Amino acid sequence: MPASSHLNTVTEPARTLPVYGEFDVVVIGGGPAGLAASVSAAKRGARTLLVERYGFLGGMGTAGGVTNFAGLYGKKNGEMQQVVHGVVDELLARLDALGGLNQPQDGMQGRIRVRSYDVSAYKCAADQLLLASGVQILFHAWAAAVVMKGSAIEALVVETKSGRQAIRAQRFIDCSGDADVAHFAGVPFELGDGQGSALFPSTMFRVGHVDAERALAAVGDFKAINDLMDQSLAREPGRYQFPRKGAILRPQKNPSEWRANVTQIRNSSGQAMDATDARQLSDGELEGRRQITEYFRFLKNEVPGFEASAIVDIAPQVGIRETRRICGAYSLTGEDILSSARFDDVIGINAWPMEMHVDGAIAWSFPRDDNRGYNDLPWRMLVTHEVSNLLVAGRCASMAHEGQSAARASGGCFVMGQAAGTAAALLETGTSFADINIARLQQALLQDGVYFDR
Repeated sequence: MPASSHLNTVTEPARTLPVYGEFDVVVIGGGPAGLAASVSAAKRGARTLLVERYGFLGGMGTAGGVTNFAGLYGKKNGEMQQVVHGVVDELLARLDALGGLNQPQDGMQGRIRVRSYDVSAYKCAADQLLLASGVQILFHAWAAAVVMKGSAIEALVVETKSGRQAIRAQRFIDCSGDADVAHFAGVPFELGDGQGSALFPSTMFRVGHVDAERALAAVGDFKAINDLMDQSLAREPGRYQFPRKGAILRPQKNPSEWRANVTQIRNSSGQAMDATDARQLSDGELEGRRQITEYFRFLKNEVPGFEASAIVDIAPQVGIRETRRICGAYSLTGEDILSSARFDDVIGINAWPMEMHVDGAIAWSFPRDDNRGYNDLPWRMLVTHEVSNLLVAGRCASMAHEGQSAARASGGCFVMGQAAGTAAALLETGTSFADINIARLQQALLQDGVYFDR
């Protein structure tokens, strides 16, 4: 029977879907949160499926071209230390064994520390980690809907190259980044800053064939590239159209290849592109590549060491920082970041400062206590009021706009994912996530290498 249509809508006939499989735990999204969630659940004996829209894992770290882990390190007693541990340690070890992990890089006058990596090595290391843990993976599958049974999700509906299918599970973990599954299930959310904008997205790119010695001498310091941009504008106003003030331009493991974070994607109203809007997302991809070609012209003309360089990679998709954030049992705030907040239901550490990508600039805000330059992440930020068998982890967990600007970094996402996956494996049949034994969960996390200073 053909679909019927009326004006601007089409009615799709009902259909019976084949069931792809039945699992204890289904994780949606293969970024840091999804990686940690699926590995943690599988290692504790749960039959676990990870559903990923691309043909590779890593989330924004690969598809978005981020190329470094942020938020693993924070200041403890005034000294920068790794404070995010657990599943991420095994991933780092596998990356290092493949020759794809760089030494830590400091920035912002020593207030932040990141670990950069080779994107291809990350993809392979993630594959190895999940397969060794017993996780089943369904690539090229897009979450499309849920089937509810009372207050629980009975099945996830996915679109695949084999057609639309259903996946049954006892428990689900939404690590989609956009809270897609939670949205389908009716969980309330906030979108962006609540004023029609959000943290501005960026399309990332990498530049190769750089004269490393000259480039490092000229722009090896984080601030140097920004000074060159300002000087160019002062010398010849209008010659270059920079999408925002300042850039993050850093060498990769091979210093002849550099990563550039400088684009800023607006919609037609001048606000941050809404990545949950199909038209804006499509237009944003075009705008990101337009900005890249413009900025690359500046690099070749003005930055020592880049004269003979070439763009070697543009990320497969625009890098999204913020869309939907669920309204969960607790919402992490900006003050929680700045005050190095502690919580009784701690599940791990967020060590990244507030990084607000505002119109035309980046605004940083750091914890006030230099002896504890990080904050606890509470279990409640993963828990929904409406759906008994759903957790939400990663950048779409329950956070205020300001709190999300920090905890969206990969370090916090690894923490949230590991807690969610561990909880999904521990949860007794018929029990709601809201009623989980927190002390038992915390003990399990500590046993598995997660750090939190209680």
